[in-house]
Amino acid sequence: MNVASLLHDQYKKIPNRLAVSVPKRVSGKYQYTDYTFKELENRCNQYANVFKSKGITRGMKVLLFVKPSFDFPAVTFALFKLGAIPIMIDPGMGLKNLFKCVSQVKPEAMVGIGATHIIRRLKRSPFKTIKIFLNTSSNSIFTPCLPKLADKESAEFSMEDMQANDTAAILFTSGGTGVPKGVVYTHYIFIQQTHMLQKMFNLSEQDIDCPGFPLFALFTIGMGVCAVIPDMNPSKPAKASPERLVSNIIDKKITFVAGSPAIWEKVADYCLMQNIKLDSVKYLVMFGAPVRMEIHEKFSEILPNGTTYTPYGATECLPVACISGKELLSKYKDKVTKGSGVCVGKPAPGVSINIVKITDDDIEILHDLDILLSGQVGEVIVEGPTVTPCYYEMPEKTKNAKIHHEGKLLHRMGDLGYLDKEGQLWFCGRKDHRVETTDDTFYSIPTESIFNTHPLVNRTALVKVRKDGKDTPALVIERKDHSTNYDKSLIKELKELSKDISHSKEINDFYFHEAFPVDVRHNIKIDRKKLWHFAQSKVTR
Repeated sequence: MNVASLLHDQYKKIPNRLAVSVPKRVSGKYQYTDYTFKELENRCNQYANVFKSKGITRGMKVLLFVKPSFDFPAVTFALFKLGAIPIMIDPGMGLKNLFKCVSQVKPEAMVGIGATHIIRRLKRSPFKTIKIFLNTSSNSIFTPCLPKLADKESAEFSMEDMQANDTAAILFTSGGTGVPKGVVYTHYIFIQQTHMLQKMFNLSEQDIDCPGFPLFALFTIGMGVCAVIPDMNPSKPAKASPERLVSNIIDKKITFVAGSPAIWEKVADYCLMQNIKLDSVKYLVMFGAPVRMEIHEKFSEILPNGTTYTPYGATECLPVACISGKELLSKYKDKVTKGSGVCVGKPAPGVSINIVKITDDDIEILHDLDILLSGQVGEVIVEGPTVTPCYYEMPEKTKNAKIHHEGKLLHRMGDLGYLDKEGQLWFCGRKDHRVETTDDTFYSIPTESIFNTHPLVNRTALVKVRKDGKDTPALVIERKDHSTNYDKSLIKELKELSKDISHSKEINDFYFHEAFPVDVRHNIKIDRKKLWHFAQSKVTR
């Protein structure tokens, strides 16, 4: 078993079909460099031969800093073939966190663009365990240039035969909801994810992908789907140019697009403004944070032959569930906007979901008595073929996140939700974002969704403030015009919206914030802890 067999199988099956397409903007228009599965397989083998000649071996941890390009899948699959372990850290998390992650994982080799080699020379300590360095940039001076070395290598390579539970990669979380953690992926998990995602979206070699999140290119290439690299910086999705993305989609007749809602909300607004229809798109997939109904509604006008999808999951377990925007709008819109949470769909194939009583303590063994009934809000627990085994060298974090039940390993999502009578999972927010008072518990997503329906409101955040010695729920508001003036008439209207709903009518404290802080990976998850401090600072003035 080896996850690289996914690419090799496609090379054998469809060698001359396009695998990767890379755009280059010239005089306001795009020119595309296309690569077939045969060309990708050959380059992958050449890279694997270079790695082997430089001393990279099975089980060696390799720090990977390669921009989305033809090189990204070629280098990654080459490391898989060797049985080496690519370490993927999102540079968007900031240098401080990045250096901590590198120090923790102790890589032995590094493959990266020129800028990363300058950084590691200036900040040597985190990189002290690395003995092998390769540069993917063509203007390499001090570090061996991988592409030039590969040009001289054979395009034949025999991949390592790995065990199912052998580590294939370590993918770091962004730290958007806590400390960045290295999630251990096995070869089996990667292969299962690919099969599950292919089945979930019914993808075939006739489809064309535009991966707004680079890692997804590995999955779709493994399905025989061509990956068109979008013209954007994946570390800053909120700054992506909608005009350029739409050009990529139309030029290459993209059928499958995926990425942060921060990307696609801008694309939706641009398309509506320019009266553009994305005729080729069948699946527009958004993940990383709850997606407002307004975005689904916008795309219902833009996608005449497709719809939106919101798969639910995490780096530690993906996919868990999925639902289409079409189903959300037709069946659940009223429930979502009236505070029932966000429906994220039924479990993915092979996945089972349980809801258990909320606790911040470790749960070593899950007992049937701990499982809540339909409709009861609790912590979301997942079992399935893509549950990752652990965090790399973080035993306490692993202990807190994993549960054993009847010989199986379960993952605590860190989310709250409930299962309805139809088996649909409803998301109610992060466990850490709940607000507990003496008399009640308030959940972020059900509460916020009520106030988010107001036409002047861009988004809201449930926070906890300490007043008169008691914890009290409050709401921070980001207006669409980003005004921070205390608007009494708006507050009156917000109270009117929530007057008949038990978990929102008790909120009487409102604060205005110009622009919410968000996570670094998806640029969409609200950093509620910062807003808690913001709101508390207003109380104590």
